[in-house]
Amino acid sequence: MRFAEFQAGQVIEAGPYLLSESDLLAFAREWDPQWFHTDPDAAARGRFGGLIASGWQTCGIAMRLAVQAALEGSESFASPGVEKIRWPHPVRPGDALRLRATIIEARRSRTQGSLGILRWRWQLFNQHHKEVLDLEATSLFDLG
Repeated sequence: MRFAEFQAGQVIEAGPYLLSESDLLAFAREWDPQWFHTDPDAAARGRFGGLIASGWQTCGIAMRLAVQAALEGSESFASPGVEKIRWPHPVRPGDALRLRATIIEARRSRTQGSLGILRWRWQLFNQHHKEVLDLEATSLFDLG
C-alpha cells in the first residue's frame, strides 16, 4: 500500500500463518533457547502444559503479515520503535495466526514534509480468537 492509502480507523487483516512445531523449535533454539520453547518434555510438565513460541517469534510473524498485507511495495523505510508490546496468551505449535492492524494516525511530519508517519496497532489472534500479541508501532515513509 502507498502511504496515501492509509487512514485513521482503517483496519487491515492478513493471515493465517500456520506455525509448525519444527519452525517454533528452530527459532527458539537459535534465538530464545529457554526450556519452555525448546524442550517438549519439560514444557509438557511446565505451567503452560506444552511448548510455547517465543514472543519474539510472534513479533516476527506479525511483521511478515504486515509486510505482505500493507508494507510491501510501499514507501516505508524504517521504524523508530514500538510504544508497547504484550503477549496476553501463548502461541503454540499448530496455531493459525491472523493479523488485525488498525491505523491510529497517518500524517506528514510537521517539520519534514517529505516524511510520512504511520502509527498503528497490531494484534495477532489464534484460531480460537484469543489475542496473542498486541503492540503499537510507528512506521516511517519516504514521500520524496
